[in-house]
Amino acid sequence: MKQTDASAAASASELISKRIAELGDWRGKTLARMRKLIKEAVPDVVEEWKWMGTPVWSRGGIICTGESYKSVVKLTFAKGASLQDPAGLFNSSLEGNVRRAIDIREGEELDASDFKALVREAVALNAAAKSSKAKTTKAKAAPKKRAKSANKKA
Repeated sequence: MKQTDASAAASASELISKRIAELGDWRGKTLARMRKLIKEAVPDVVEEWKWMGTPVWSRGGIICTGESYKSVVKLTFAKGASLQDPAGLFNSSLEGNVRRAIDIREGEELDASDFKALVREAVALNAAAKSSKAKTTKAKAAPKKRAKSANKKA
C-alpha cells in the first residue's frame, strides 16, 4: 500500500470520528454503533470520506454509506437491491433499482447479527462482481485460435 493511500484512509477515519463527535446526540451514538458493527463484520474494511462529507465503508467496492439527518441515520447499501434481506432490515429506498437503505430513528436498534450478515453479503457480492469482471476481461484478452482451413491443398 502506498503511503498516500494509508494517510488518506487515516484521514477518512478521523473525519468519520469527528462527524460522530460533532453529532453528539443519539445520531452520533447510532452512527458509532453501526461503524463498530461494520468493522466487526469486515475487519479489513476501508473507511472513506466522499461526496462532500459522507462516511463510506468499502471492500472490493462500496458496502454502504452512513448519512445523518435530523430525524434519521441512513445506511445506504450501494447494491442493496441485489442482496437477500431475510431479516427485513431495508426500510427505505425500496423502489430503487440498485440501492436499498436502512433508516434508523431515535430509540431504534438493529439486531447486530442480522446487520453484520447483511454487510458480509454486500462484501461477497462485491467480490463476486469483481471476479466475474476479471474472468470476462481475461476471456477477451486471450488470443483466439484459428480453425484449420478445410481447403488445404494436399
